[in-house]
Amino acid sequence: RDQIQALKKCGCNLVICQWGFDDEANHLLYQNKLPAVRWVGGVELELIAIATGGRIVPRFEELSEEKLGKAGTVKEMTFGTTNDVMMVIEDCANSKAVTVLVRGGNQMVVDEAKRCLHDANCCVRNLIRDPRVVPGGGASEIAANLAVVEASDREQTIDQYSMRAFAAALDVIPMALAENSGLSAIGEMAAMKAKQQNSSNPWHGVDCMQTGETDMWEQNVYETCASKCSQLRLATQVVKMILKIDDVITSADVIDG
Repeated sequence: RDQIQALKKCGCNLVICQWGFDDEANHLLYQNKLPAVRWVGGVELELIAIATGGRIVPRFEELSEEKLGKAGTVKEMTFGTTNDVMMVIEDCANSKAVTVLVRGGNQMVVDEAKRCLHDANCCVRNLIRDPRVVPGGGASEIAANLAVVEASDREQTIDQYSMRAFAAALDVIPMALAENSGLSAIGEMAAMKAKQQNSSNPWHGVDCMQTGETDMWEQNVYETCASKCSQLRLATQVVKMILKIDDVITSADVIDG
């Protein structure tokens, strides 16, 4: 009873507990018209405290009005064919977060939607860390190919062959885009390389949508510079790792030996 009075004295009108309370405490809370949530996970409790501006109080003696959080409405919702229950806290004072409820006909649809949301959040995160963007539609790879070929022509050592092989590997992305779009891969590649060289504009790429415009900036087709650098760096590291392998010994070779 002293604990209930301590709650009412500080002005609390909703109690959220992590470790739960027994039936007697639940009965006393009901008698004093003080709503409460018995079980809340530790992570969720921390997020609620951040959103409402409240403090997690381990002992009733530390309760004070300054440590209370504030929210507009707290309600319980049921949804779905199984009547799943969810508690919704809205109009929080310090909340800058948004909760997205993903629903679908089956688990595969839900998982795909979650992956799409994760990819979108990662794109925003990359832009916040590095706001630079590069053209899509294979334009970045074509421009990199032309730059590496030009550098290999100035190279006098045997490294020029590896540089040309690297440049040829960069052509795979725009050629695959052209083939998947129903275009002539070799013809489209040659046309984009010529257009980039003649106009000195590295934003010309494969017109996958066949709109008649090859400038990826005009088509709003671009991606973050951070992700493009990571892709090229990872692909290069994989190739270097494979080249370090001198021989592969299989189980059949061991048995024959």
